[in-house]
Amino acid sequence: MTHTPTDQPGRRAGGAVVPVLAFAGIVVAVMQTLLVPVIKDLPQLLATSPSNATWVLTSTLLSGAVATPIMGRLGDLYGKRRLLILSLAVMVVGALVSAVTSDLVIMIVGRTLQGFAMGAIPLGIGLMRDMLPREKLGSAMALMSSSIGVGGGLALPAAALVAQHADWHALYYGAAGLGVLAIGLTLLAVPESPARAEGSFDLPGAIGLSAGLVLFLLPITKGSDWGWSSGTTLALFAASAVVLGLWGVMELRVKAPLVDLRTSARPAVLFTNLASIMVGVSFYVVSLVLPQLLQLPTSTGYGLGQSMVTAGLLVAPLGLTMMVTAPVYARLSAKYGPKVTLILGLLIIAIGYGAGLGLMTAAWQSLVIAVVLGAGIGLAYSSLPALIVGAVPASETGAANGLNTLMRSIGTSVSSAVIGMVLANTANNVGGVAVPTMHGFRVSFLIAAGAVAVGLLFALFLPRRTPAARPQLRASSEEDANLARAEEVLRSFRGRVLDADGAPVAHAKVTLIDRRGRQAGATLSEADGSYAVAVPAQGAYVLAAKATGHGPLASAATHAGDERPVDLDLALPGETVTA
Repeated sequence: MTHTPTDQPGRRAGGAVVPVLAFAGIVVAVMQTLLVPVIKDLPQLLATSPSNATWVLTSTLLSGAVATPIMGRLGDLYGKRRLLILSLAVMVVGALVSAVTSDLVIMIVGRTLQGFAMGAIPLGIGLMRDMLPREKLGSAMALMSSSIGVGGGLALPAAALVAQHADWHALYYGAAGLGVLAIGLTLLAVPESPARAEGSFDLPGAIGLSAGLVLFLLPITKGSDWGWSSGTTLALFAASAVVLGLWGVMELRVKAPLVDLRTSARPAVLFTNLASIMVGVSFYVVSLVLPQLLQLPTSTGYGLGQSMVTAGLLVAPLGLTMMVTAPVYARLSAKYGPKVTLILGLLIIAIGYGAGLGLMTAAWQSLVIAVVLGAGIGLAYSSLPALIVGAVPASETGAANGLNTLMRSIGTSVSSAVIGMVLANTANNVGGVAVPTMHGFRVSFLIAAGAVAVGLLFALFLPRRTPAARPQLRASSEEDANLARAEEVLRSFRGRVLDADGAPVAHAKVTLIDRRGRQAGATLSEADGSYAVAVPAQGAYVLAAKATGHGPLASAATHAGDERPVDLDLALPGETVTA
């Protein structure tokens, strides 16, 4: 069986792979909104101050941001399925730790462990790229990417129902149960991808990135409590700039960096990541505003007086619409490309927030806002992994998608801090309790609309298409898939792996190495010795082959756009060939 980033590995991937990976993504995303229904009660439940209680949310956010690029890179090196299962297992342990305590410190430890599961999103996307046939890849990645919002949206009513009728610790037991189920389904239905990146794990890079992110995200999440102009806040921002700057210099000098900054600087990757931050901002605003507006008492003059469960149900269509949008995205992207679908999604988000400024006077209006925003955010989220996957080598898929997921996390972090500050500064003091105002809600919607406008500007700078992206993103029908396969022949090294007697060698690993010594593709030969490994671009490469019981072979090879086969004879020394 051949395994390349753009080959057709559908025979290895059963029909349950996509729903299982999407379910794992939804389970992970549940951690983001699990405690939203009980946020206002956390200080009392944990016998602590409101500022200390916010660490229960902040710790998950920070650990998730740190984990996503690290787990993505580890998955590229040691196996994406293996690291996906590890991510879910750490989440289960964290949920069980939180379930058995009401101590603030232990609760924060449990929540920190839960945040590590955010790495499951880029790992799932990487597995899909490695295993799925091209005609299914677009919609599958869209569903996996949207699972962040789907899980967050669906968790609201479920968590509200549990919190209203049971002890709040039951939320964690439920999360642990979902995690165990996701692990079991992954073990049963998801095979491991043979694609591996060459090199070793960049531990200094991981430490530097983690330190820089913590120093950056910490004042963002706590700035409203400490004061944005306080010495602590400014010092942490300055330290973050220094650490991340030094980290960037170090990464440029490392042969196998945690994050390839040169690849990340490509316009297709850079502007996608910048747009991702803005999409993250816009997604979190609605999650913060609508539940509070719906639950405020009608005595305020603008509150809608709904119960916790009803408020959750009215916001749930946000996630449901995102799920329904995934197949719609695949058809639109196949025809127009992911850049167009990203722009369309951002425009729909802008319409949703613009209309929302005048649709805050009835519960049904919140439902309309949730549906419109869900459609726009679903299209935008679905476009992001397709743009990233089409712009980076297969060996960097996990790390690149991890970085993209990190950008979304930074967006939600900024959104949480800014909107929290806006609602606090515009609140009315009623009996010693700060009550958000309609003015604060509308300002929050205006901020979201502004973020969308900036994201739209970034999206317009994206290249319309790249050669690497085309075969993955256009094919959504059998006719398109056949065309893409035919085009791929002209961008591949193909041939057979042979032994000393000229017999075919099965399951030999064939690795494509570019001129900079980095892996550009990998595959395993089939039973008849045949292999095919996609070429990112014409030029000079090295084809390396090795198999159990045979000596390794390394042959220089130049791809010139034609279809000459390149046979790899493990009995011969390396030779220069042209394909």
